[in-house]
Amino acid sequence: MTDYENLTFNFGDRRLVGQQFAKEQIERIVHSGRISHSYLFSGPPGIGKTAFALAFAELINGVDHLTDLGNQAFSKKSSWFTHPDIHVFLPVPTSVSVEELRNRLELLRDDPYEIVDFSLRPSLTNEESTKNKRAFYPIDYFREEIRPTAYLKPNEGRKTVVIMTGIESMKKEAANAFLKLLEEPSEDLMFLLTTDHTEALLPTIISRCQHIQLSPLKTKQIEQALIQQDGLPEDDASYLARVSGGNYAMTRFFDVGTLKKTRQKIIEYLRYAYVQDAVNITETAQDWQSEQNLEGQIAVLNVMEVFLRDLLVYRSTQKKELITNADQLEVIQKFCETLSDARLEEMIEQVNECKPMIYRNVQPKLIFTALALRFSSLMRDQDPVISQEDSWKHLPAFSE
Repeated sequence: MTDYENLTFNFGDRRLVGQQFAKEQIERIVHSGRISHSYLFSGPPGIGKTAFALAFAELINGVDHLTDLGNQAFSKKSSWFTHPDIHVFLPVPTSVSVEELRNRLELLRDDPYEIVDFSLRPSLTNEESTKNKRAFYPIDYFREEIRPTAYLKPNEGRKTVVIMTGIESMKKEAANAFLKLLEEPSEDLMFLLTTDHTEALLPTIISRCQHIQLSPLKTKQIEQALIQQDGLPEDDASYLARVSGGNYAMTRFFDVGTLKKTRQKIIEYLRYAYVQDAVNITETAQDWQSEQNLEGQIAVLNVMEVFLRDLLVYRSTQKKELITNADQLEVIQKFCETLSDARLEEMIEQVNECKPMIYRNVQPKLIFTALALRFSSLMRDQDPVISQEDSWKHLPAFSE
């Protein structure tokens, strides 16, 4: 087999999007020859943490697929999916079949940016499903599936590589049991872990991993990926990239036409908030909860954020060419005239604070209702009735 120090490769150039600093960090690790037993990939959702873990696993075991190893590959396997020494685990709901797990891994095999998380994509057969599933690593799953895999000796690769995504969803008992594996790893075992929330992990788990932090993707990087990898027209790719919130993986599920319809509903929602139309506010909030799955609810917030940024930019510059929603120029002009003193920066901050709540399964109808009430004050250049520090008084579900 080839020594890692002598490998020449361009890490992830075939598929990985952006993240040049992380790519260089992995190249330095590999060329140093000092491969750790555990690595933690962290960062916001949809930026490629799982894709990086899969590419790293292939690199360690000599697979020429995501990483361009060419004739330096020492495995004849076509990808990580068929390699006997690369094992991928996902957080799972209470009951899940082996077939469904395999179907999700097959999607990941075909595209490392595919959304396969049960919490984000409850059903593979019904893309309209809005029923979010709670997924986690229960102790039985750890004992019966993960731990036995960690004791396997490499079959043909250099390492037995265990990839675990979303490890912040580990139950406490499973996390403590997993910690023991990290504390006493075998020489030929390697863990590649991903998380959206390092603050939710046991500090002792973080301390036993080399940390590779990925950053939010830039709009241009997402636009180029949508064109080159997903075959979207330039205009559609440009619009989707601007409303992506840095999340490439989820943005590929968005439809431009649907998002523009959502935008119209957002404009109406802002009007309802301003005039304090309680009936329409609550109906809109309920619609977004019942008609949208988690991906769609995040999309609503992303489109809302971009529209508010357009208001801010146009109010400051009066330049149409600087705004994303140029086809809504008359609406934007009217908003800017009517809401000349609106605290748009604070409104944008409020939107961004709602996104983690969606991921934490706070009821969306409560989020959107409370958001409208706060908008009502901010659009009038007033402090919200309930301060940010006492947000739990607004709705108990908003408290940590």
